[in-house]
Amino acid sequence: MPQPPRVLSALDVARIQLYHFKAIIIAGMSLFTDAYDLFCIAPVLKMLGEIYYHEDSIGTPILSIFYAIALLGAALGQLIVGYLGDRLGRRRVYGLCLMIMVLSSFGCGFSVCTSRRSCVMASLGFFRFLLGLGIGGDYPLSATIMSEFANKKTRGTFISAVFSMQGLGILMSSTVTMAVCSAFKTAGEGSPEKTRAAESDIAWRLILMIGSIPAALTFYWRMRMPETARYTALVENDAIKAEKDMQKVMSISKPSQIEEDLPHPPPPPSSSSSSSYKLFSRRFFSLHGRDLFAASANWFLVDVVFYTSNLLLSQILHLSNKPTSSTNVYDTAFEVAKVAAIVAVCSTIPGYWFTVYFIDKVGRVKIQIMGFFCMAVVYLVAGIPYSWYQSDRNKPSNKGFVIMYGLIFFFSNFGPNTTTFIIPAEPFPARFRSTCHGISGAAGKLGAIVGTVGFLWGTKRDEEQKDAFPDVRRVRVAFLILGGVCIAGVLVTYFCTRETMGRSLEENEEDEDICTSSAPGSPSASELPRITTQAIDF
Repeated sequence: MPQPPRVLSALDVARIQLYHFKAIIIAGMSLFTDAYDLFCIAPVLKMLGEIYYHEDSIGTPILSIFYAIALLGAALGQLIVGYLGDRLGRRRVYGLCLMIMVLSSFGCGFSVCTSRRSCVMASLGFFRFLLGLGIGGDYPLSATIMSEFANKKTRGTFISAVFSMQGLGILMSSTVTMAVCSAFKTAGEGSPEKTRAAESDIAWRLILMIGSIPAALTFYWRMRMPETARYTALVENDAIKAEKDMQKVMSISKPSQIEEDLPHPPPPPSSSSSSSYKLFSRRFFSLHGRDLFAASANWFLVDVVFYTSNLLLSQILHLSNKPTSSTNVYDTAFEVAKVAAIVAVCSTIPGYWFTVYFIDKVGRVKIQIMGFFCMAVVYLVAGIPYSWYQSDRNKPSNKGFVIMYGLIFFFSNFGPNTTTFIIPAEPFPARFRSTCHGISGAAGKLGAIVGTVGFLWGTKRDEEQKDAFPDVRRVRVAFLILGGVCIAGVLVTYFCTRETMGRSLEENEEDEDICTSSAPGSPSASELPRITTQAIDF
């Protein structure tokens, strides 16, 4: 491969500035919206069951479809948009994904019909699928854009900061659900039953539509983002335009002076000298086949666990002392959202920010192995003696069990749920980076479908069972299986995942034997002269 333009070396050593934080907020707000839309569906389905199904309750087939349809759309979105991001440019399709998310969120709220449940559920399912396309497409673009703007010392911190916005999105979805349910419940007291039914039909629609507001607010700034200099220089082969794009990010009086000051890096290995190979060619697999397998397999495994854990959360943890028979349409959704909010504040969000702090100090591989291992321990410890958890007669959850269950979310986010988003954005060539991230993410969403649908059917209650909880023995088996999945994640990470910390993207993509240390002979960041930069608005 020809030596990369020196303008990219300037990006690798540029100090942190205001533009980086703007990019984190703009890219992160879409992840915020993604999490809101994906995780607000659990309480909404509880409301739909009370409104349209009454005593029948929503059956397992319909629940499976609604949990899976947005995830299927996300998988397709990651594949399609990931490919377009490499063919057309990151910036061109970035705004399109946001528009799909905003419009489909409104579409979910405006699902046609108010009385025929088949009509409501069909139209809602259609818009949830479209929403999934936008959500999925946003993953590879956000990770790729942030990785290509960041310097090599703090690249992991920036990408994980973008992904950490998911935690705030989960918390916001729970907060909005609780606020809407409380407001509608209070306003409907004393109203006729017909009026309360009409109001409750508005409540769930409002919850879904509110999720589009944060993403819509960032549309203007997203459209003003410049194309990444790496895409312009390495894919479009326009170094002059890349230099201009860099000036939109950093204030540099004489960009050409950068090339005079920076030491020349060593030539790439002869085995990597050719840049003409295509995606999925024999050359690609010899250089990056292991990277793609590791990223896809680990994302598949962690999403089996992560999404199943969130579904378990709404199925087996009940913090209310009220019997199920005494609750109304708002109480049921409120309790599900309350549990999710508590777990988000105590476990999910701290886990994300631990990763932000440690990712460029400890490394991706170590954090991912630690997360998988700790989750496996918790699942096995909770699953083997699961009978001590009192699930009969709708008793409140055992406090020790709740604390233990919260550790799963902490080590998931201070672990593989975050690192699997970071790693695929680093080892692949610029012309394949978005596509490979999309492939890895799509594998993850397939894992999420396997986990959620498998759990729903595996723990399906018998028709005569009146208990609100799944069967204890079946949940124990689910815990043990999830523990085994985490152990598989430890093995795949240890044997197949390469460390990319502290290296430039160009070094990562060209070195066939990336170790935890930098390649011999390559200058470290401390050896490169500092570049005086100043943030400017875009």
